[in-house]
Amino acid sequence: MKKVCFLSTDNLEGYEIDDDLAIGPLHDRGWHVETVPWKEKIDWAEFDAVVIRTPWDYHHTPGQFIATLETIAGSGVTLENSIELVKWNIEKTYLRSLEARGVRTVPTIYPQSVVEPKAIRQWKDRLQTEELVLKPTISATAGNTFLVSEFTDELKVLNGSRFMVQPFMESIGTEGEFSLFFFDGEFSHAILKTPKKGDFRVQEDFGGQNKSIEPDDEMLGFGCGVLKELPETPLYARVDFVHDNKNKPVLMELELIEPALYFRYDEEAAESFARKFCERNEL
Repeated sequence: MKKVCFLSTDNLEGYEIDDDLAIGPLHDRGWHVETVPWKEKIDWAEFDAVVIRTPWDYHHTPGQFIATLETIAGSGVTLENSIELVKWNIEKTYLRSLEARGVRTVPTIYPQSVVEPKAIRQWKDRLQTEELVLKPTISATAGNTFLVSEFTDELKVLNGSRFMVQPFMESIGTEGEFSLFFFDGEFSHAILKTPKKGDFRVQEDFGGQNKSIEPDDEMLGFGCGVLKELPETPLYARVDFVHDNKNKPVLMELELIEPALYFRYDEEAAESFARKFCERNEL
């Protein structure tokens, strides 16, 4: 039986994870799964493949994380997703390249300056909005993400690092954020994530709620169109988007590194993931 590593982190306490739902389907297809923290010093060549799954602390030391992935890829092991895709996706400036290729994205500024009262006013004018969202270009789970209408001292934490500025998309509060999941380029399932009352963050960590949905043709076409702009087809991809003030989908993020895949919201999702993995890594 071949071995596949689900790359993870040292401590997943408090997280709801459903990657285990894929272990049975993979075993039935001749693959033994082991979950290993990405910082562990092991011989990665003992595996036939490594799938990046829950290394949800990588954003604290992204250089070390990339170095580990390079070591894995250099050992001759199949890495999913590829090191090339991870390097491209690790910083949210990838949104610029997708926008340049015609993908509708949330308008974004990547400042070279520090956060200060004057800058907040300028960014609001430029984006024609009363509320801004500021966050690091390398982040996870809404860490150091702020919704503001004016300068506050807490924003100073962003100074000295690369960050981005976006208008607050009102549909997040009125409708929510959609996530489409694709395995090897094939649509699998979709969910709608909504923030708790009084918050703007849709993550479950902050009280957000999820539900399974069936995307309409426009949503599905948008997600497929985003993936078509990639140089290669990833094993897994999550397309996160909201609707703008014209009710058109606009990309929030394209998650290609360690997205939660929410297998539990679709009874066929884990099976589809395992099938596509095996098709790409035939015994």
